[in-house]
Amino acid sequence: MKAIVIPRHGASSVLEVQELPDPPPKAGEVRIKVRAAGLNFAEVSARQGIYPDAPKTPCVVGYEVAGTIDALGEGATGFAVGDRVWALCKFGGHATLVCTPAGMARRMPDALDFEHAAAVPVVYATALLLVSDYGHLQPGERVLIHMAAGGVGLAAIELCRRVPGVTLFGTASAGKHAFLKDRGLDHPIDYRTQDYEAEVMRLTGGKGVHLVLDAMGGRNWKKNYRLLSPLGRLMVFGMSAGSRAGSRSLLLLISQALQSPRWTPLGLMDKNKAVMGLNLGHLFTETDRIAHGLDQIGKLLAEGAIKPTVDRVFPFSQAAAAHERIESRSNVGKVVLVPDV
Repeated sequence: MKAIVIPRHGASSVLEVQELPDPPPKAGEVRIKVRAAGLNFAEVSARQGIYPDAPKTPCVVGYEVAGTIDALGEGATGFAVGDRVWALCKFGGHATLVCTPAGMARRMPDALDFEHAAAVPVVYATALLLVSDYGHLQPGERVLIHMAAGGVGLAAIELCRRVPGVTLFGTASAGKHAFLKDRGLDHPIDYRTQDYEAEVMRLTGGKGVHLVLDAMGGRNWKKNYRLLSPLGRLMVFGMSAGSRAGSRSLLLLISQALQSPRWTPLGLMDKNKAVMGLNLGHLFTETDRIAHGLDQIGKLLAEGAIKPTVDRVFPFSQAAAAHERIESRSNVGKVVLVPDV
């Protein structure tokens, strides 16, 4: 098989397409011939060397794919060779073949192409947990979504819009505001020229918001905590503020870590606020919960209730450019990788 390999940590230029042995499916696994794979900030961070869950280099990362079932491991049920599927995988997705537990795969709707199917698993599973399972979004509440034009941000907007009377605020660069308003964001805020904390408080008459989705981290956690109204929930699921384009910066990481808040149980109780953390990769062993979420997403896809947004599609040979697009925060929606023809 062909795979995008991270041979060592560094800038996007370190990425290599290599030929590796085909992986045999283990018991209960399906092997997927990958037609498209999603690229996430986590995998960019793995290349930089700041993602602690990543395998040791040299490695192949990738959490989500779409393709066709290529082989079945012993005891794997529910699929046949040739079935079109989208799936979660614990790394290895940036390759032409990947194995994953059968329970992590779902059949694709006939009308969905592979590129858009690959944009589904991670961002919608993450957004569903943040908005529904964890966030318990209620009718009439106010939500602040950071990095609103990214994959998780757009998925969260779709899911929030299914709850009546919700008011949505979101941070994004000015050039993305018209697109976001068309997608249902009520109040886009340019984080480059505006203080989003002051702007949210102005727009809400000082009331703040009930739910904040924050993948930025560092000093932003303090600001977002202050924005919570009574019984508000701060959902933390990333630390992009500790990353910059290119290779890792230990000084930046240390700086953001030092600016992170130190919440205490008594402090949370005193303020009537909640802080919750999510790492989707650490939930892969919670098979029943993941299966339930994937079933919900599959149902919404089949009904046409959600429509994944693909920003750009890059062949494996241009993986460096794909990484750079995410690092520069230029993408609107998902960046997708496809094998070279």
